[in-house]
Amino acid sequence: MNSRQQQHSSNAATKRKVGKVAAAQGPPPSYVSSIPVKRLKDGEGVSYQTADKHAKPTLSQEQMQTMKYMPQKQQEQEQTRLRQLCGEQKPIDTSQIITAQAKNPLADTNEPGSQSYSDESLSAKYDNYVTRQSFPGQGDIGVSDQHFQDLLSQKDLSSNFTDDIFRNFNVDIKDDPGVNTDELNDILKDETQREFDKEDENKLKCGFSIQMDSKQVTTRVKSLPLDEPPPPCSILSVSATPPYPPDCPPQRLTREQLLPPTPSVHLENKKHAFSPQLQEFCLKHPIAVVRGLAGALKLDLGLFSTKTLVEANPDHSVEVRTQVHQQPDENWDSTQAKRVWACISHRSHTTIAKYAQYQASGFLESLKEEREKGGSQGVQTMSDSDSKDSLSSTSLCGKKKKTKNANKMLRFGTNVDLSDERKWRPQLAELQKLPAFGRVISAANMLSHVGHVILGMNTVQLYMKVPGSRTPGHQENNNFCSININIGPGDCEWFAVPDAYWGGIHNLCEINNISYLHGSWWPVLDDLYKENIPVYRFIQRPGDLVWVNAGCVHWVQSVGWCNNIAWNVGPLTARQYSLAVERYEWNKLQNFKSIVPMVHLSWNLARNIRVSDPKLFELLRTCLLQTLKNVMHTLEYVKSKGVLVRFHGRGKNEASHYCGQCEVEVFNILFIREQEKRHVVHCMTCARKQSPNLQGIVCLEEYRLTELCQIYDAFTLYKPNTLPQNLPINH
Repeated sequence: MNSRQQQHSSNAATKRKVGKVAAAQGPPPSYVSSIPVKRLKDGEGVSYQTADKHAKPTLSQEQMQTMKYMPQKQQEQEQTRLRQLCGEQKPIDTSQIITAQAKNPLADTNEPGSQSYSDESLSAKYDNYVTRQSFPGQGDIGVSDQHFQDLLSQKDLSSNFTDDIFRNFNVDIKDDPGVNTDELNDILKDETQREFDKEDENKLKCGFSIQMDSKQVTTRVKSLPLDEPPPPCSILSVSATPPYPPDCPPQRLTREQLLPPTPSVHLENKKHAFSPQLQEFCLKHPIAVVRGLAGALKLDLGLFSTKTLVEANPDHSVEVRTQVHQQPDENWDSTQAKRVWACISHRSHTTIAKYAQYQASGFLESLKEEREKGGSQGVQTMSDSDSKDSLSSTSLCGKKKKTKNANKMLRFGTNVDLSDERKWRPQLAELQKLPAFGRVISAANMLSHVGHVILGMNTVQLYMKVPGSRTPGHQENNNFCSININIGPGDCEWFAVPDAYWGGIHNLCEINNISYLHGSWWPVLDDLYKENIPVYRFIQRPGDLVWVNAGCVHWVQSVGWCNNIAWNVGPLTARQYSLAVERYEWNKLQNFKSIVPMVHLSWNLARNIRVSDPKLFELLRTCLLQTLKNVMHTLEYVKSKGVLVRFHGRGKNEASHYCGQCEVEVFNILFIREQEKRHVVHCMTCARKQSPNLQGIVCLEEYRLTELCQIYDAFTLYKPNTLPQNLPINH
């Protein structure tokens, strides 16, 4: 989300750094665009070497023949052993053996030397990544968006959403091509060797596997000791280390590469908007601008204008942030003497009607001043600018030039909730013109499977701006993608950094004594460039859509008077799910609430969709295994303490539960304790802090264990080739 909580002084000391974050998106990749991208010359950065195809082998002919013979002999011996074990003498049909699927091509981007502008294979890697990881089409889902909307109109976004709506269809995720078998065998050998070196506790954990069914999990859990409570549940794989901010890619970037051109595409008609190439274009870049979208789709942006909003719901609530007006690439302290990272704002509330008066009065005053000056030096409010027109009022020596608006305070209207269909039906209906991958509600959007409303993520929020209104730097909640459309009439200026560099920005926040998650910060561009961090910078005009890819760090300032609408989407890809889970676990370490309940979402996904991508399946199955094991272990422990577990179930529109003390998600087993005449949900850890033996604690169960076991057992890797060819497809 674009709003940020104020900095909490107690969080400044929270600095846990262990493990490694995987699958981070690298520096700005090559992309299909008319804008040229400068690449490193030969010898610069990290080079990739290939073997000389004309080099003579160093082995003798006899050694070469022996090497060829050994794999054949080994294969014959393995087949003989298999026939003996199975009691069969028939030869093995190797065509039935399913080969391992490819790893995510971006999974190794944190390895040294993996990021390079000079390697032409990087472009091919991203192209392949997009082809495999893009949203499923309607043919894959087997349901039209109209059918999906009809189902949603019958049921609200609630827990019953997963029971009734998604019985009508399944979602297929594209699977990856195979990897080299020899390489996979080497990896497996290394993993096996490491397993032997682990401590007994880790060996005990590894007794669980995603290949186990629910009965095997139950048997294994019953053998676990009950003298200590179950440890806090992590939905990462057992072998994974806790995530922490990654180091930036090691290669040095040139000045041109630190200021990369922004990937952008201009749409001319509806056909272009609905082409799969647009979706692929957005998914392959950290951030992308889709220009002319409103014109191509004939979107009525007037429905989101201030005038229409006032006429529709004048008393609707608006959160207001009072800020100091500054130039987009500047951030000065209160004395206007030193550039800083802290972005100070004060929160209040008003109504749409009252903010509209403030917005309009400033606009009219600016027009009056512009006319008095003959229009030659007036404030720019129209949308004829571009990235290269963004000028700085800071000289090369770093001194601040005096401007007219220095120290002027402004009010930014933010987080206007447009989720109520009764109030905003015309506005929400207009957004159904968007292509499926960008819609608020879509079967191929993870956030549509949450089962309840998450304001601003699976609902639309509106922002009402005057010049200088700032959305401070951030990554989206749980690293989900986001969509932002400028309503106009003025422009917005964007700054964005690829997610591979978020660890570098995190470190700069620490240096400046600002919490990366809890604080409000506006990066000093020179600090980023000194740390070898590239920054996209561009102008968003009225009608332009900005796609923010998973994990991209960004901050925005309005150039003129304008409104914006925004929401989040979750493409059904292994990369999106992996980044969301990693941020979910890192948030726990930072005492920061994940407003996307990833455990609850994962169980709904397992119930609602079919997955044929092995990587995504493995990630989801791991989450199910870890949480199912934790639920079983918790129930056994609670019963051993003599505490009665009562079935509670879930009500319609009931949101996911979070601990009232530490704000971690609490799934299925709720520990309730009365506080100040209110019944507050606790996690196991916080409940035992108040009552070590859980005396006086009410224990409730949301899902019956048999139901979870059925979902777990039914969630298997889907093979699309088993689908009958004559099934009808909705269009």
